[in-house]
Amino acid sequence: MLEIRELTKYYRNVPVVDRVSFVVRPGEVTGYLGPNGSGKSTTVKIATALIEASRGQVLLDGRDIRGDLIGFRRRLGYVPEEAILYSYLTGLEYLQLVGRLRGIPVSIVDRRANNLLELFSLHPYRHAPIANYSKGMKQRVLISAALLHDPDVLILDEPLSGIDVSSAQLFKYLLRELAAQGKMILYISHVLEVVERVCARVVIIYRGRIMADDSVENLRSLMNVPSLEEIFSQLVEQRDLQSVARDIVCSIRE
Repeated sequence: MLEIRELTKYYRNVPVVDRVSFVVRPGEVTGYLGPNGSGKSTTVKIATALIEASRGQVLLDGRDIRGDLIGFRRRLGYVPEEAILYSYLTGLEYLQLVGRLRGIPVSIVDRRANNLLELFSLHPYRHAPIANYSKGMKQRVLISAALLHDPDVLILDEPLSGIDVSSAQLFKYLLRELAAQGKMILYISHVLEVVERVCARVVIIYRGRIMADDSVENLRSLMNVPSLEEIFSQLVEQRDLQSVARDIVCSIRE
């Protein structure tokens, strides 16, 4: 189990994450939602050990990840929000580099890399420089790299950014299959329709604090609304968005 326990992070004495706690269980996809500036990215950076918390812990199977960062990173697959890749490498070369940095034997790296490129419809472009890839193709390379070492924990930050409809549908099925294998999956996204379909639970953060942590079904029942979109709007959006949209249209006609 991946546990986020009482995480707090200050920037200039302002808490951007304030006593955030939740768990990601094996075999479960947990959605992590919030508007821009809510503290999602900071939580993810702490959970992936990219930055340190001001207070609190990240625990994997009951142990603080900072007690063995190398061991934690061996078990972690991470898709960052921005597709930053070595653009002069080919898709195959990039996966080979990632695999070798992780200490996977060359023969296994080559087999897995080619298989993943084939399954993600990238094999015909495996020898082309990543600089020539579209945004969606780069995103599929990142997902492949995160899966290459068969990690126990997956943290996916907006993984569908730029991905076409067919690849997005494949990814939804992939998440279910990975969860069925007992993976711990934290899924960060603004695409509420996808979150509603693939996540067993959702955690909603707003202004650095957790507003909800439950299954979508329970939240629907408790709040008496039909969709995750309406749950999200009630918890984090204080304005009447339809009125705001109307005012925007009026403002450009004046």
